[in-house]
Formats: sequence, structure tokens, C-alpha cells
Amino acid sequence: MLMNVDEAIEQILAQITPLPGEMIPIGQGLGRITSQSVISDEDLPPFANSSMDGYAVRAQDITQVPMILQVVMDVPAGVFPSETLHAGQAARIMTGAPIPIGADAVIPVEETDSAWDLGGPPPKQVEIRRSAKIGASIRPIGENVQRGQTVLNAGRVLRPQDIGMLASIGQPTVYVTRQPRVAILTTGDELLTADQPLTPGKIRDANSPMLAAMVTQAGAHPIVLPIAPDRLEAVRALFLEAIAFSPDVIISSAGVSVGAADFVRTVLAELGEVNFWRINLRPGKPLAFGQLRGIPFFGLPGNPVSAAVTFDVIVRPALDRLLGRVSPLHTIIAEAGEDFTSDGRRSYLRVTLSQREGKWIAHLTGTQSSGALMSLVQADGLMIVPEGVIEVQAGTPLTVRVWN
Repeated sequence: MLMNVDEAIEQILAQITPLPGEMIPIGQGLGRITSQSVISDEDLPPFANSSMDGYAVRAQDITQVPMILQVVMDVPAGVFPSETLHAGQAARIMTGAPIPIGADAVIPVEETDSAWDLGGPPPKQVEIRRSAKIGASIRPIGENVQRGQTVLNAGRVLRPQDIGMLASIGQPTVYVTRQPRVAILTTGDELLTADQPLTPGKIRDANSPMLAAMVTQAGAHPIVLPIAPDRLEAVRALFLEAIAFSPDVIISSAGVSVGAADFVRTVLAELGEVNFWRINLRPGKPLAFGQLRGIPFFGLPGNPVSAAVTFDVIVRPALDRLLGRVSPLHTIIAEAGEDFTSDGRRSYLRVTLSQREGKWIAHLTGTQSSGALMSLVQADGLMIVPEGVIEVQAGTPLTVRVWN
């Protein structure tokens, strides 16, 4: 009996332990995942400052307007004023500049009679034409972040704005989960690399570069090994080479079905152990999972679509667990755009998505052959047909894993 997809994922995740953290410069942090929460040691802003170019005043002095105030100081950004503002006085102030002691509001320059000349001296007096409440146009201490506040939780994928926040609170480094190192192996006498000319009976290897890209997209580091021919000793040597890199995960494509030249399961039994090798999944039934000298191993099917789908459904959650991240799946409910049949396995069918009358509609991208990589290129996501379903009628609502 074929293993259920959810049961397979559960068994895999039970054997995966999150990787330890490491400290890196924040400039290298984009896309990395925090391994511990970040708590600010500072208030942000660290001092009350002006949110406008204008004049710092005492709100009680301008309850009646217009009002003439004496300009007694000039406060540019980056300079902390040493004088105190008294009754009847104002200070010309720039955006981001500290609020002088005694001032409790800022009037934008547009609400005064002052011509704004950044290069010239401030006027001797200014006419204030609008009253203001205490705190107007002032950013108080800690308005953005308060000392002791958690600004980033553990397990967060760092974005550009997160890097900016770390810099703002004076943290030039950040603890992130170490990136998993993933060895990628491909076997097959028929395979050539992309730069090799085609010869009769040969095809080019799409899986190695595709899986390397998927590994990178998942936040891990790929190690792509050369293609091994379909000979037991060559496959064994390739796996031993992969083990020598001490990766966190080993992925192979092809060699896990029941063909006479499929040696991966043989080598896996020699060098490690097989937990399971067939699951109730379409495309991708011949999928193996086990351990190679203690390293988690995934044997993916050789057909490109099957390799991509099984990576997305089965391998990605394992990499997320290593990274300490919740799987970032985006799903929607969409209606089937046409009638079609399935074979009773849980099926992940390539679909395009469109909207009609406020509803998502999913149309098959044509042939669902596991070798038709173009059907994956055209797809916006994978529509999931549950186990046991043979016929699907147009209009049936189904879950879609959205890619684009």
C-alpha cells in the first residue's frame, strides 16, 4: 500500500533537527532566517525630534495667532541644542533635529511668514500663523521602537526593511540559522549538461540546475555533483563523494524506480537505510527517503516535473525545518476550469489562474505528463486533487498551491 503524503512528511520532519545559529554582518542578512529574537537596546528615535522643517515653539505662546516670536537659535539636524527656549521665543529647526529644551511643538515653515533659506542665517523674528497642540510635528523618544522591545522574532526571513531596522537600533550583526548544505546528484546514461551538444538518444539534464535553483530559493546552499552513468560502481562512487562533503541533506534525481538500471536504492541500502520509497503522490510515486551515514536523503524521480513537484511538496518542508522556519505556503481555493480525470492518487496538477466574477478559476496547462517541463513553466501553481478522486467536474472548488 502506498504511503499517504501527509504521513510521509510527518515521518521526515520527525527526523529533522533545526540547524544551529551563526552570527553574520547585517549586510549579508538579506533572505536569511533569524535564529533568535532581536530585542532593541535603544529607544528609536533616541531623542525627541522634529518631523518638519519649521520652528520649534511653546504651544502656550501661540494660542492666539498670528503671533510674533523672537528667533533665538538655529537647530540643524545632527546638533543637540544647548540653550533653553523661553516664553516668546522660537528656534528654526530642520527635519530630524533635536527639540530644544522648553519647546513642545513645531510649526511647519509653510505656516509662518519666513522665507526658507537653508544657506542663510535665521530671521530675527517669525510670524506664526497657526496655533498647535503640545507635541505637534514632534517625534517623541521611542515612538518607533522602545528599549526592550522585540523588533524581529526568531524564524523571520530578513527583508531589506529588517536590515534597516537592525542598523537603526545599532546592531551591526544578527544571529541567523546556518544555511543547509544540500548535495544534488543526478544519474542516467542518457543525460548531458546544458553546454554539451545533443547526440542520438541523449537529452540534457534539467534536474540538476532546476533543483539547485529550488534549493537556493528555499534558503539553502546547493552543491551540484557531476552526472553519474547507470553503473552500480559509478553511482556508489558518486554517493560516497556526496557524503564526503558532509552536507546536511543529499538529494538525487532518477534511479529510484523499478528499472533494471536503477541503482540508487541499492546504494542507499548499502550506505544507509531506506525509510520508504513509494508514496501516494502524482506526479512522483517513486520517491525514496532515508539516511546515508546519518545524512537525510531524498531520492526524487527522474522526470523533471516529478522532481520539481516532489521537491516542493516533500523536500521543502524538511529544509524549512532545518532553517527553523514555518513553511511559507500560499494557497487559495479555485474552481476547476474544465472537466478532467485523475487516477486516485493525491495529484498536484499544473494550472494557470484567472479571476471571473470574484472567483479564482484554475485551468490545466495542457498535458500533465511528468516529463512536460513546459507545463510547469506556464503554471501559476499546483491544484491539489485529493486521494480517491477519479473525476473532477468544472466548477469543483479545489486547493491550489500558488507559485506566482
